[in-house]
Amino acid sequence: MMDGHRIEIGRVARAPASGSPGRPSRVPPAVEGIVVATLRAAGCVFAEDEARLLVEAASTPDELAAMVEQRVAGTPLEHVLGWAEFCGLRIAVDPGVFVPRRRTEFLVEQAAAVTRPGDVVVDLCCGSGALGAALAATAGPVELHAADVGPAAVRCARRNVVSPVYQGELFEPLPTTLRGRVNVLLANVPYVPSDEIALLPGEARVHEPRLALDGGADGLDLLRRVAAGAGQWLAPGGHLLVETSERQAAAAVQAFESGGLIADVAYDDQRGATVVIGRQRDGP
Repeated sequence: MMDGHRIEIGRVARAPASGSPGRPSRVPPAVEGIVVATLRAAGCVFAEDEARLLVEAASTPDELAAMVEQRVAGTPLEHVLGWAEFCGLRIAVDPGVFVPRRRTEFLVEQAAAVTRPGDVVVDLCCGSGALGAALAATAGPVELHAADVGPAAVRCARRNVVSPVYQGELFEPLPTTLRGRVNVLLANVPYVPSDEIALLPGEARVHEPRLALDGGADGLDLLRRVAAGAGQWLAPGGHLLVETSERQAAAAVQAFESGGLIADVAYDDQRGATVVIGRQRDGP
């Protein structure tokens, strides 16, 4: 396991336990100590918390052994459990689907600040659908639509949101009736530069789809495409919100402005989060 993803592991380890609160474990208590030792030896910083979650999720010792084996092999804890905690929600996360990060909760918070009940919201590059689900829970009721190019992501998102989830690249699968009506457009596009993919923790590099990580030469290929096309979909005064890195923020703002949007940047130093916020002009 590598240091870069341990924070995300710790965040999930503090999530609500699987099943009903206080559900008794079906695994002998003495086994938990063995699980803790095994996970710690494998490099899990939050071995105790992870062991508790795995023990609570397992129905039998054999099932627990299989889950621990997956975790020790480097499978993300969220994929082993089948869910991730995000904005206080339990989000189903299937193998091969991007795991929502704690820092991305800041993007949802920024979106909630400009969302009003009844707004049309689109979660583009939705992955598991975590952002749209969280925004709807925070600022709803809203008219939510989601889209992703990956079949596994679309299947997973349909488990997490009751709204329509479309499959296709960027804006292509959205119904034309949404043109000019979108009040809030969330686009958690990949923004890791291609030559930095090899530097990512193995949990991301091996177990998450490259198309959810690789943002092209400078990491901003898809962001530029979204910014260029957003104006056709946003309602007057509507907002586009995209997560990026602090070092990419200036170039991202330029892309937003080239697309005709009024751009600003919000930072959260504690979570290491950077969000670029674009606003559609109110009129010609």
